[in-house]
Amino acid sequence: MAYKSFLTIREMTLCAMFVALMTIGGQIKLDFTGVPFTLQTLIVMLAGSLLGKRLGTISMFVFIALVAVGAPLLAGFKGGIGTLFGPTGGYIWCFPLATYLIGFCIEKLRRGQKPKYWHVLCAFLLGGVVVVHLIGFIWFCSYMNVPYGQNLVIGLFVFIPGDVIKAVVATVISLGVYNAMPGLLRNNRAKSSKAIG
Repeated sequence: MAYKSFLTIREMTLCAMFVALMTIGGQIKLDFTGVPFTLQTLIVMLAGSLLGKRLGTISMFVFIALVAVGAPLLAGFKGGIGTLFGPTGGYIWCFPLATYLIGFCIEKLRRGQKPKYWHVLCAFLLGGVVVVHLIGFIWFCSYMNVPYGQNLVIGLFVFIPGDVIKAVVATVISLGVYNAMPGLLRNNRAKSSKAIG
């Protein structure tokens, strides 16, 4: 009986590449509210759009697993299980969910056609901005035991404009890659269907 790998060498390489990009994105940061502003949400968006819901989600789980065992991949070269359950843990745990949701939305919205700008941007805004910030904000306030309203401006409104800009940038990058590699989305969808089947 032949053994079939869960991931091909190409898929493992792509996942590893996005783990590396997540690490780099985490080190480009501004920290003035207790929740660092990094480029990691940009990489999460690109993982969902370019790798698809299956590979993108796997890459985020690999990233979290490496952080859990102590790899210093988060902002400020932090790592360890304590970081995942600290005040910003909700944002980190949202990465796989956001990636899956983005990949799923792009796949469904395009309906077999070439993705349109607004399809991709809406997927990024829903998965990479709304979901991440909503769950991350609730986690942060619960962990710090502070009223939601008291931290609404600092916890949400300060970061949302920057992440909307990242969503626009990620949309431009994704559409450029789709044009350069027309078979990318078709391959991602086929892999996802095969994995479910």
